[in-house]
Amino acid sequence: MKFSTAAIALAIGVSWSVPGAMAETVGISMPTKSSARWIDDGNNMVKQFQEAGYETDLQYAEDDIPNQLAQVENMITKGVDVLVIAAIDGTTLSNALANATAADIKVIAYDRLIRDTPDVDYYATFDNFKVGVEQASSLVAGLKERFPDTKPWNVELFGGSPDDNNAYFFYDGAMSVIQPLIDAGDVVIPSGQMGMDTVGTLRWDPATAQARMDNVMSANYTDKPLHGVLSPYDGLSIGILSSLKGVGYGSGDMQMPIVTGQDAEIQSVKSILADEQYSTIFKDTRELARVTVGMVDAMLKGEEPQINDTETYDNGVKVVPSYLLEPVPVDKSNIESVLIESGYYTADQIK
Repeated sequence: MKFSTAAIALAIGVSWSVPGAMAETVGISMPTKSSARWIDDGNNMVKQFQEAGYETDLQYAEDDIPNQLAQVENMITKGVDVLVIAAIDGTTLSNALANATAADIKVIAYDRLIRDTPDVDYYATFDNFKVGVEQASSLVAGLKERFPDTKPWNVELFGGSPDDNNAYFFYDGAMSVIQPLIDAGDVVIPSGQMGMDTVGTLRWDPATAQARMDNVMSANYTDKPLHGVLSPYDGLSIGILSSLKGVGYGSGDMQMPIVTGQDAEIQSVKSILADEQYSTIFKDTRELARVTVGMVDAMLKGEEPQINDTETYDNGVKVVPSYLLEPVPVDKSNIESVLIESGYYTADQIK
């Protein structure tokens, strides 16, 4: 007479479970809750991972590097199966990720590249160079629209956080559009402030951007108008706009300069509708979460995740296989079709 393994286990009183019945756990490390964008990223990933049958451990480090490091190390100690990390500083996690690899924990860099380590398996992000191209293209389109009879255009440049690898891609993409216009004499930078080492904004801090804009205006624009500002992120854009409104732009005969942005945060969408901020770049976090879930699912099943780039993202040790999503430029003309009709926001949210 033959008995199944389960029947034998039941007969002798041994606990028995089906292999794989326990849900695998994904540790998710996000940089901060101070940006609505990162809250959306976290929520979208938790929702989609849980729908796919995974447990999640979501932690926010509030832009504190030691805090993020401690959270990641704690996830490793608890034995998560995969780590998904949006790094605050992409160069500070090498030791922790070596421990993850030793524990056979896979690592996905999320949105921001993790640098200087072999212990990152894949990278899920948007086409960051193209984000910069789209920002600068929108800036130029706005300058032509609002100041058609004015040349050269007076423009100032802002960069993202120097410890975020993406900031350099955004800036380089934007300058691929702006530098030829500078060379042609169509755009000038009255402050002379150019290059990420000069225009970078640590931690993407809006107050830092506002203070720098105040200083640039007082030092360079007492006798000339500002026409445009390249801003790489909506939070910075709001700070920049506060500075500009503080010296009278947007009132009387002082036309608001063209100010770009990124992430389609609600405050900036409202600002665009109010004819203050000119544009933003929409990066659908639902899609980035979907790609990340797909990567994790494939890895844990022993399959190859879907990627579409094996050349762009060299982290200093290796080229990290990546999946790049398409960014979408948004201005007043397409807010409805891009943000409302897609269900990303409701009409009431941006009133």
